[in-house]
Amino acid sequence: MPSIAWLTADVEAFPPLARALAEPDGLLAAGGDPSPARLIAAYRRGIFPWFEEPEPILWWSPDPRAVLFPGELHLGASLRRTLRRRLYTVSADRCFAAVIGACAAPRARTAGTWIGAGMRAAYCELHRLGHAHSIETWRDGELVGGLYGIALGRVFFGESMFSRADDASKVALAHLARQLRAWGFALIDCQQDTAHMRRLGARTISRRRFRDILDANVDLPGRPGPWHLDWSDGEEAWVTP
Repeated sequence: MPSIAWLTADVEAFPPLARALAEPDGLLAAGGDPSPARLIAAYRRGIFPWFEEPEPILWWSPDPRAVLFPGELHLGASLRRTLRRRLYTVSADRCFAAVIGACAAPRARTAGTWIGAGMRAAYCELHRLGHAHSIETWRDGELVGGLYGIALGRVFFGESMFSRADDASKVALAHLARQLRAWGFALIDCQQDTAHMRRLGARTISRRRFRDILDANVDLPGRPGPWHLDWSDGEEAWVTP
């Protein structure tokens, strides 16, 4: 039976991606800690954590990998109407802790959450260091949706999103994609292939191609935090898909 590696104190010592299991898809290693240095080392290699506390951290690199190229964002007719009507206001890095807290809240049809207190603290520290970012969607001064992730060079590694109002998380993603395209980002990592993300333009690519894109982009000059949305959101911005 295939086995996975247990990580050591060396935060750079991840096994080669080729050693990831086919079933469960992409499971590569276990153990270690969620320190900023280890998390950054993981994302740079195309690896992400996904587990439930208090179990050991599990590290994944699935093949194929779901990604959204910023220029391939697909806006359905309903979402375009929502965006053009400006039902929501959108901000960046305004309340990171609140966004990750909302993402960590138990959802309908799920018993718990993988974003435990330890992981929330780790990502909040990455936010303080300028690596983790949030996009917030507001209605009448209330936070109703958003997402967060990690930016390294010209790659954004999406982690989670939440919505408390119609299309609120989709609005956050649309603004993120348009902003990243304006900044010259190569892609948004979506990690897992889902029908929801496919409807928004995501597709799958091989792990090898994903790693090649990372190698070409994670060391490029990036956008350290805090972020501010500065792309042009004019009347024509949401006319095309």
